[in-house]
Amino acid sequence: MKAIVFEGPEKISVKEVAFPQEKEGWVLVEVSHAGICGSDMTIFWGKHPRARAPLVLGHEFSGRIASDHPTLPRGTLVTSYPYLACGKCQVCESGGSNTCTTLKLVGIDLDGGMAEYVLAPSDSVYAAPKGVSPKLAAFIEPIGISVHAMRHGGYRPGDRVAVFGAGAIGLAVAITLRQYGAGDLMICESNPQRLELARSMGFDVIASGPDALDQIYSRTDGRGADCVFDCAGHQSVIDVLPDAVRINGRIVIVAGYKNPPQMNFQKGMMREFVIQFVRNCTRQDFEIACSLTGKSGDYEKLLNCVLPIERAEEGFDAAIHPKEAIKVMFCME
Repeated sequence: MKAIVFEGPEKISVKEVAFPQEKEGWVLVEVSHAGICGSDMTIFWGKHPRARAPLVLGHEFSGRIASDHPTLPRGTLVTSYPYLACGKCQVCESGGSNTCTTLKLVGIDLDGGMAEYVLAPSDSVYAAPKGVSPKLAAFIEPIGISVHAMRHGGYRPGDRVAVFGAGAIGLAVAITLRQYGAGDLMICESNPQRLELARSMGFDVIASGPDALDQIYSRTDGRGADCVFDCAGHQSVIDVLPDAVRINGRIVIVAGYKNPPQMNFQKGMMREFVIQFVRNCTRQDFEIACSLTGKSGDYEKLLNCVLPIERAEEGFDAAIHPKEAIKVMFCME
Protein backbone atom coordinates (compact mmCIF):
# COMPACT_ATOMS: atom_id res chain seq x y z
CA MET A 1 0.00 0.00 0.00
CA LYS A 2 1.04 3.63 -0.46
CA ALA A 3 2.14 5.71 2.52
CA ILE A 4 3.92 8.96 3.38
CA VAL A 5 7.10 7.88 5.16
CA PHE A 6 9.49 9.95 7.26
CA GLU A 7 12.97 8.77 6.27
CA GLY A 8 15.17 11.24 8.13
CA PRO A 9 15.47 14.96 8.88
CA GLU A 10 13.68 16.97 6.17
CA LYS A 11 13.15 13.85 4.08
CA ILE A 12 9.78 12.28 3.36
CA SER A 13 8.71 10.06 0.49
CA VAL A 14 5.63 8.38 -0.90
CA LYS A 15 6.38 4.69 -1.17
CA GLU A 16 4.97 1.20 -0.99
CA VAL A 17 4.99 -0.24 2.52
CA ALA A 18 3.78 -3.48 4.04
CA PHE A 19 0.05 -3.85 4.72
CA PRO A 20 -0.74 -3.61 8.46
CA GLN A 21 -0.90 -6.95 10.22
CA GLU A 22 -4.18 -7.20 12.12
CA LYS A 23 -3.95 -7.90 15.85
CA GLU A 24 -6.35 -8.51 18.72
CA GLY A 25 -7.94 -5.39 20.17
CA TRP A 26 -7.15 -3.28 17.11
CA VAL A 27 -9.24 -2.47 14.05
CA LEU A 28 -8.19 -1.88 10.45
CA VAL A 29 -9.24 1.47 9.00
CA GLU A 30 -9.23 2.30 5.28
CA VAL A 31 -7.99 5.89 5.45
CA SER A 32 -9.89 8.71 3.80
CA HIS A 33 -8.09 11.87 5.02
CA ALA A 34 -5.06 12.63 7.18
CA GLY A 35 -3.87 16.03 8.42
CA ILE A 36 -0.43 17.51 9.04
CA CYS A 37 0.04 18.54 12.67
CA GLY A 38 2.73 20.64 14.30
CA SER A 39 4.22 17.47 15.75
CA ASP A 40 4.50 16.04 12.22
CA MET A 41 6.59 19.06 11.26
CA THR A 42 8.75 18.53 14.37
CA ILE A 43 9.29 14.97 13.17
CA PHE A 44 10.04 16.25 9.67
CA TRP A 45 12.77 18.53 11.06
CA GLY A 46 14.26 15.60 12.99
CA LYS A 47 13.61 17.25 16.35
CA HIS A 48 10.99 14.95 17.84
CA PRO A 49 12.44 13.11 20.86
CA ARG A 50 10.69 9.80 20.14
CA ALA A 51 9.89 9.47 16.43
CA ARG A 52 12.31 7.24 14.55
CA ALA A 53 12.70 6.72 10.80
CA PRO A 54 11.34 4.98 8.85
CA LEU A 55 7.89 5.96 10.10
CA VAL A 56 4.47 6.34 8.48
CA LEU A 57 3.30 9.72 9.74
CA GLY A 58 -0.15 10.93 10.78
CA HIS A 59 -2.16 10.87 13.99
CA GLU A 60 -5.07 13.00 12.69
CA PHE A 61 -7.08 10.82 10.32
CA SER A 62 -10.47 9.54 9.29
CA GLY A 63 -11.54 6.50 7.35
CA ARG A 64 -13.90 3.55 7.13
CA ILE A 65 -13.76 0.43 9.26
CA ALA A 66 -12.34 -2.42 7.19
CA SER A 67 -12.29 -5.27 9.73
CA ASP A 68 -14.45 -6.60 12.54
CA HIS A 69 -15.21 -4.15 15.36
CA PRO A 70 -17.07 -4.94 18.62
CA THR A 71 -19.88 -2.41 18.00
CA LEU A 72 -19.42 -0.64 14.65
CA PRO A 73 -20.15 -2.24 11.28
CA ARG A 74 -17.66 -2.31 8.44
CA GLY A 75 -17.83 0.80 6.29
CA THR A 76 -18.58 3.14 9.22
CA LEU A 77 -16.86 6.50 8.85
CA VAL A 78 -14.68 6.90 11.93
CA THR A 79 -11.91 8.94 13.47
CA SER A 80 -9.50 7.82 16.16
CA TYR A 81 -8.30 9.05 19.54
CA PRO A 82 -4.57 8.53 18.85
CA TYR A 83 -3.12 8.59 22.39
CA LEU A 84 -1.90 5.30 23.83
CA ALA A 85 -1.80 5.61 27.63
CA CYS A 86 -0.75 2.90 30.06
CA GLY A 87 -3.82 3.38 32.27
CA LYS A 88 -1.82 2.33 35.33
CA CYS A 89 0.51 5.16 36.32
CA GLN A 90 -0.43 7.75 38.94
CA VAL A 91 -1.12 10.34 36.23
CA CYS A 92 -3.54 8.03 34.38
CA GLU A 93 -5.29 6.99 37.59
CA SER A 94 -5.84 10.65 38.46
CA GLY A 95 -7.56 11.30 35.12
CA GLY A 96 -4.62 12.72 33.19
CA SER A 97 -4.11 9.98 30.61
CA ASN A 98 -3.36 12.65 27.99
CA THR A 99 -0.13 13.26 29.92
CA CYS A 100 0.59 9.62 30.81
CA THR A 101 4.19 9.13 31.94
CA THR A 102 4.75 6.62 29.10
CA LEU A 103 2.35 8.17 26.56
CA LYS A 104 2.69 7.00 22.97
CA LEU A 105 0.87 8.11 19.82
CA VAL A 106 -0.17 6.46 16.60
CA GLY A 107 1.87 8.21 13.90
CA ILE A 108 4.73 9.03 16.25
CA ASP A 109 5.67 5.89 18.16
CA LEU A 110 4.17 3.50 15.60
CA ASP A 111 2.95 3.82 12.03
CA GLY A 112 0.11 6.28 11.50
CA GLY A 113 -2.66 7.36 9.20
CA MET A 114 -0.86 8.91 6.21
CA ALA A 115 -1.37 5.65 4.38
CA GLU A 116 -4.09 3.77 2.56
CA TYR A 117 -4.72 1.68 5.71
CA VAL A 118 -3.91 2.05 9.39
CA LEU A 119 -4.47 0.07 12.58
CA ALA A 120 -6.15 1.77 15.55
CA PRO A 121 -7.17 0.45 18.98
CA SER A 122 -10.79 -0.71 18.82
CA ASP A 123 -11.73 1.27 21.93
CA SER A 124 -10.20 4.45 20.47
CA VAL A 125 -12.28 4.48 17.29
CA TYR A 126 -15.27 6.84 17.22
CA ALA A 127 -18.00 7.00 14.62
CA ALA A 128 -18.15 10.38 12.91
CA PRO A 129 -21.34 12.31 13.74
CA LYS A 130 -24.08 12.15 11.14
CA GLY A 131 -23.53 14.64 8.32
CA VAL A 132 -19.84 15.21 9.11
CA SER A 133 -17.60 14.94 6.04
CA PRO A 134 -14.54 12.64 5.97
CA LYS A 135 -12.14 15.58 5.93
CA LEU A 136 -13.84 17.21 8.92
CA ALA A 137 -13.81 13.86 10.75
CA ALA A 138 -10.01 13.87 10.33
CA PHE A 139 -9.93 17.26 12.10
CA ILE A 140 -11.74 16.10 15.25
CA GLU A 141 -8.50 15.51 17.17
CA PRO A 142 -7.32 19.13 16.68
CA ILE A 143 -10.79 20.29 17.75
CA GLY A 144 -10.29 18.13 20.84
CA ILE A 145 -7.09 20.05 21.54
CA SER A 146 -9.06 23.30 21.36
CA VAL A 147 -11.65 21.89 23.76
CA HIS A 148 -8.91 20.86 26.18
CA ALA A 149 -7.26 24.28 25.89
CA MET A 150 -10.55 25.95 26.79
CA ARG A 151 -11.52 23.60 29.64
CA HIS A 152 -8.12 22.98 31.23
CA GLY A 153 -6.99 26.52 30.46
CA GLY A 154 -9.62 27.90 32.79
CA TYR A 155 -11.82 29.95 30.46
CA ARG A 156 -14.97 31.18 32.18
CA PRO A 157 -18.08 32.50 30.40
CA GLY A 158 -17.87 36.28 30.26
CA ASP A 159 -14.07 36.41 30.05
CA ARG A 160 -12.58 38.81 27.57
CA VAL A 161 -10.33 36.63 25.43
CA ALA A 162 -7.37 37.25 23.13
CA VAL A 163 -6.14 34.46 20.84
CA PHE A 164 -2.67 34.88 19.34
CA GLY A 165 -2.26 32.96 16.10
CA ALA A 166 -4.90 32.32 13.43
CA GLY A 167 -3.64 29.00 12.17
CA ALA A 168 -5.70 25.83 12.38
CA ILE A 169 -5.36 25.46 16.16
CA GLY A 170 -5.79 29.17 16.92
CA LEU A 171 -8.95 29.44 14.84
CA ALA A 172 -10.25 26.13 16.23
CA VAL A 173 -9.74 27.50 19.75
CA ALA A 174 -11.60 30.67 18.78
CA ILE A 175 -14.50 28.73 17.22
CA THR A 176 -14.74 26.44 20.25
CA LEU A 177 -14.71 29.40 22.64
CA ARG A 178 -17.49 30.99 20.63
CA GLN A 179 -19.47 27.75 20.83
CA TYR A 180 -19.23 28.09 24.61
CA GLY A 181 -20.36 31.69 24.76
CA ALA A 182 -17.20 33.74 24.32
CA GLY A 183 -18.59 36.81 22.58
CA ASP A 184 -15.84 39.25 23.55
CA LEU A 185 -12.99 37.64 21.63
CA MET A 186 -10.03 39.08 19.70
CA ILE A 187 -7.68 37.29 17.30
CA CYS A 188 -4.18 38.65 16.75
CA GLU A 189 -2.28 37.48 13.67
CA SER A 190 0.39 38.73 11.23
CA ASN A 191 -0.67 36.80 8.11
CA PRO A 192 -3.13 38.95 6.07
CA GLN A 193 -4.91 35.95 4.51
CA ARG A 194 -5.49 34.38 7.91
CA LEU A 195 -6.69 37.68 9.32
CA GLU A 196 -9.17 37.99 6.48
CA LEU A 197 -10.48 34.47 7.06
CA ALA A 198 -10.94 35.21 10.77
CA ARG A 199 -12.70 38.46 9.91
CA SER A 200 -14.98 36.68 7.42
CA MET A 201 -15.97 34.29 10.23
CA GLY A 202 -17.10 37.23 12.34
CA PHE A 203 -14.15 37.54 14.70
CA ASP A 204 -12.68 40.82 15.93
CA VAL A 205 -9.18 40.81 14.43
CA ILE A 206 -5.98 42.66 15.30
CA ALA A 207 -2.97 42.79 12.98
CA SER A 208 0.26 41.97 14.79
CA GLY A 209 2.48 45.01 15.11
CA PRO A 210 3.57 47.86 17.37
CA ASP A 211 0.02 48.99 18.10
CA ALA A 212 -1.45 45.52 18.81
CA LEU A 213 -1.30 46.02 22.58
CA ASP A 214 -2.97 49.42 22.28
CA GLN A 215 -5.80 47.79 20.36
CA ILE A 216 -6.19 45.09 23.00
CA TYR A 217 -6.30 47.75 25.74
CA SER A 218 -8.83 49.84 23.83
CA ARG A 219 -11.12 46.80 23.63
CA THR A 220 -10.72 45.90 27.33
CA ASP A 221 -11.09 49.26 29.07
CA GLY A 222 -7.32 49.50 29.47
CA ARG A 223 -7.07 46.31 31.56
CA GLY A 224 -5.89 43.64 29.13
CA ALA A 225 -7.61 40.34 28.34
CA ASP A 226 -8.89 38.10 31.12
CA CYS A 227 -7.64 35.02 29.29
CA VAL A 228 -4.98 34.91 26.57
CA PHE A 229 -4.37 31.85 24.39
CA ASP A 230 -0.94 31.53 22.74
CA CYS A 231 -1.54 29.45 19.62
CA ALA A 232 1.35 30.98 17.67
CA GLY A 233 4.48 29.60 19.32
CA HIS A 234 6.76 32.50 18.45
CA GLN A 235 9.10 34.62 20.57
CA SER A 236 7.45 37.83 19.33
CA VAL A 237 4.19 36.65 20.91
CA ILE A 238 5.82 35.69 24.22
CA ASP A 239 7.27 39.21 24.33
CA VAL A 240 3.78 40.80 24.45
CA LEU A 241 1.80 38.20 26.44
CA PRO A 242 2.74 39.62 29.89
CA ASP A 243 1.23 42.97 28.88
CA ALA A 244 -1.70 41.59 26.86
CA VAL A 245 -3.17 39.80 29.90
CA ARG A 246 -4.78 41.72 32.75
CA ILE A 247 -3.46 41.70 36.30
CA ASN A 248 -4.45 38.34 37.86
CA GLY A 249 -5.43 37.04 34.42
CA ARG A 250 -4.50 33.76 32.71
CA ILE A 251 -2.11 32.93 29.87
CA VAL A 252 -2.74 29.55 28.23
CA ILE A 253 0.17 28.12 26.24
CA VAL A 254 -1.33 25.94 23.51
CA ALA A 255 1.39 26.15 20.85
CA GLY A 256 4.47 23.98 20.79
CA TYR A 257 7.72 25.92 20.51
CA LYS A 258 10.41 24.85 18.05
CA ASN A 259 12.95 26.78 20.12
CA PRO A 260 12.70 27.49 23.89
CA PRO A 261 11.38 31.04 24.34
CA GLN A 262 12.26 33.68 26.94
CA MET A 263 9.67 35.51 29.06
CA ASN A 264 9.91 38.56 31.32
CA PHE A 265 9.18 36.92 34.68
CA GLN A 266 9.48 40.24 36.46
CA LYS A 267 6.27 41.33 34.74
CA GLY A 268 4.71 38.06 35.81
CA MET A 269 5.54 38.80 39.41
CA MET A 270 4.26 42.37 39.23
CA ARG A 271 1.00 41.42 37.48
CA GLU A 272 0.43 38.05 39.21
CA PHE A 273 -0.94 36.37 36.11
CA VAL A 274 -1.17 32.58 35.85
CA ILE A 275 0.54 30.63 33.08
CA GLN A 276 -1.29 27.41 32.23
CA PHE A 277 0.24 24.89 29.83
CA VAL A 278 -1.97 22.39 28.00
CA ARG A 279 -1.09 19.20 26.17
CA ASN A 280 -3.15 16.97 23.88
CA CYS A 281 -6.73 16.24 24.93
CA THR A 282 -8.55 13.81 27.18
CA ARG A 283 -11.09 11.29 25.93
CA GLN A 284 -13.84 13.51 27.30
CA ASP A 285 -12.44 16.46 25.35
CA PHE A 286 -12.34 14.27 22.24
CA GLU A 287 -15.93 13.17 22.69
CA ILE A 288 -17.01 16.80 23.13
CA ALA A 289 -15.12 17.62 19.93
CA CYS A 290 -17.04 14.90 18.10
CA SER A 291 -20.32 16.54 19.09
CA LEU A 292 -19.10 20.05 18.20
CA THR A 293 -18.26 19.08 14.60
CA GLY A 294 -21.94 18.74 13.83
CA LYS A 295 -22.88 22.07 15.42
CA SER A 296 -20.69 24.61 13.60
CA GLY A 297 -19.77 24.80 9.94
CA ASP A 298 -16.86 27.09 10.76
CA TYR A 299 -14.42 24.28 11.54
CA GLU A 300 -14.59 22.97 7.98
CA LYS A 301 -13.64 26.41 6.62
CA LEU A 302 -10.15 25.84 8.05
CA LEU A 303 -9.54 22.77 5.88
CA ASN A 304 -8.55 24.71 2.80
CA CYS A 305 -5.59 22.72 1.48
CA VAL A 306 -6.42 19.10 0.62
CA LEU A 307 -3.95 17.27 -1.62
CA PRO A 308 -3.56 13.73 -2.96
CA ILE A 309 -0.99 11.56 -1.25
CA GLU A 310 1.33 11.83 -4.26
CA ARG A 311 1.83 15.54 -3.47
CA ALA A 312 3.24 14.89 0.01
CA GLU A 313 6.30 17.13 -0.37
CA GLU A 314 4.14 20.00 -1.60
CA GLY A 315 1.84 19.52 1.38
CA PHE A 316 4.66 19.67 3.92
CA ASP A 317 6.11 22.72 2.21
CA ALA A 318 2.70 24.43 2.45
CA ALA A 319 2.50 23.58 6.16
CA ILE A 320 6.04 24.73 6.94
CA HIS A 321 5.82 27.93 4.89
CA PRO A 322 2.13 28.86 5.20
CA LYS A 323 0.71 31.54 2.98
CA GLU A 324 -2.90 30.77 2.20
CA ALA A 325 -2.99 27.26 3.69
CA ILE A 326 -4.61 27.00 7.12
CA LYS A 327 -4.83 23.23 7.50
CA VAL A 328 -3.06 20.88 5.11
CA MET A 329 -4.58 17.45 4.59
CA PHE A 330 -3.98 14.48 2.33
CA CYS A 331 -6.83 12.61 0.67
CA MET A 332 -6.17 8.90 0.33
CA GLU A 333 -9.32 8.00 -1.59
